[in-house]
Amino acid sequence: MRIAFISPFFPLKGGIARFSGLLADALREQRRDDVVPFAFRALFPDFIAKGAEAPLPEKIRLVLFNPLSWTETIRRIRSLKPDIVLVAYWTGFLAPLFYVVRRFTGIRMVVLLHNLSSHESFFFEPLMQRLLAASVDGVLTLSGAVSQEVRSAMPKIPLLKLFHPVYEPEGEIPSLQEARRVLNLDAHLPVLLVFGYVRHYKGLDIMLRAMPAILLREPELRLVVAGHFYEDVSLYRRLVDQLGISGSVDLYPGYVPPERTALYFAAADTVVLPYRSATQSGVVQLAYGYGLPVIVTPVGSLPEMVRPGETGWVARGTSPERFAEAVLQFLDNRERLSSMRPAIEAFRREYSWEAFSASAGSFLETIAAGR
Repeated sequence: MRIAFISPFFPLKGGIARFSGLLADALREQRRDDVVPFAFRALFPDFIAKGAEAPLPEKIRLVLFNPLSWTETIRRIRSLKPDIVLVAYWTGFLAPLFYVVRRFTGIRMVVLLHNLSSHESFFFEPLMQRLLAASVDGVLTLSGAVSQEVRSAMPKIPLLKLFHPVYEPEGEIPSLQEARRVLNLDAHLPVLLVFGYVRHYKGLDIMLRAMPAILLREPELRLVVAGHFYEDVSLYRRLVDQLGISGSVDLYPGYVPPERTALYFAAADTVVLPYRSATQSGVVQLAYGYGLPVIVTPVGSLPEMVRPGETGWVARGTSPERFAEAVLQFLDNRERLSSMRPAIEAFRREYSWEAFSASAGSFLETIAAGR
């Protein structure tokens, strides 16, 4: 198949750009599909993106917030004559673009749906979801929670529920001893990692408020936080000071390149996701790629990605108290972390990019053929 793929791609930052790049590679390598990326030059103005985007080469002109740039994309797609248009969707702001592309190219469209509802909802989102439903001929989802939303909002559109594949490490992984030496962490003490974009729904404040109870059990435990802050980092620094845990928390604000990513994961014992809400999370799959267990809250499809006691722990709620209980379960089992590696490795094999691309490619073929 020839596939026109509209999505963020590297060097734009973030999990969706990485996901789309890996999926395009897998479709090319596993199925020999001709995948033509239609990359965004920018998604949002700088005052909204807050430094989370990197500029692309001048030849890439698609800008989400500039409808005049959509015309060239439509012209290029019509000239390419693909069998199918694949689009990545996670926010209602994308719906008008995809509607216009579907209407003016006449080519069948499948949406790769990371989220149907934005993490920060807008009053016009129901309208955008109806616009999306009028644009697409098929839907690929990555979780049960999103699939249920789609079946309710778009019951007549063909849907395939897949999964979020595991992210394998990029580049060389340092030893635990070397990573902790660089980060000034003791080689023998427990280290928790919060990784990725820091936004309200991801609940970093929940993790911080859980720390005093955790430190009563394990006073030497350290929490490492690494990622781009969408909110003012000083708010979190003040909270750390108010809670009296400044000696136990290391904040590393800013975008994390691959070599630095490997450093943080190599230094950690487990990765924590104290989310208030979620569909799925690439951070879980990244942790498994590094062979690390996870601790998650029971929201969205996060519990679907955890085999309790084998690949991680699921908290009984989203409060700091409940999350602290889950971390204490991890501490009770820290001595047997190495015995969890086989279960994590089995998860990696089951949730591979090869398996994902095979199923997704077959679904795209079906929709392209109008079946």
